[in-house]
Amino acid sequence: MGRLFSALSVVALAVALDQAIKQLVVATMGLGEAIDILPFLALFHARNEGIAFSMLDGFHGLGLAAISALVLGFVGWLWWSTPADRKLTQFAFAIIVGGAIGNLIDRVSLGYVIDYILFHTPVWSFAVFNLADAFISVGAGLILFDEFVLHRRAKREGGPETR
Repeated sequence: MGRLFSALSVVALAVALDQAIKQLVVATMGLGEAIDILPFLALFHARNEGIAFSMLDGFHGLGLAAISALVLGFVGWLWWSTPADRKLTQFAFAIIVGGAIGNLIDRVSLGYVIDYILFHTPVWSFAVFNLADAFISVGAGLILFDEFVLHRRAKREGGPETR
């Protein structure tokens, strides 16, 4: 019961942070407005009508929300299937699910996702994204690190996993 409460707390915190920042961006910045933070980083209020990095941006509405919900269900199943002792992977799935729910809330309620982080140089810029996208990406990276480095090292050493 404690593990479930802890995991749901991480999911809820991720969703709350994501939604609060998006509301702040919408309330204080005009669409397309940029605020430079560092020479390579800006807040940039944008709408993403597709999925990651604006892929499928011509595929609107409930269809895209349904695809998102199916992917979220699959990730939930993977999370449920992961052993409890894989603590880093458990945490990673929690932030992935939190990020996915944050973006799904936007997609269902607004028809698009609010993005606001832009890495750029004078000649190049990365796709605009948000905290939910960062949670999803970092979570995926943590799962890969846990699987291909930590878990395999523990199996080679034959000792208990330390996570």
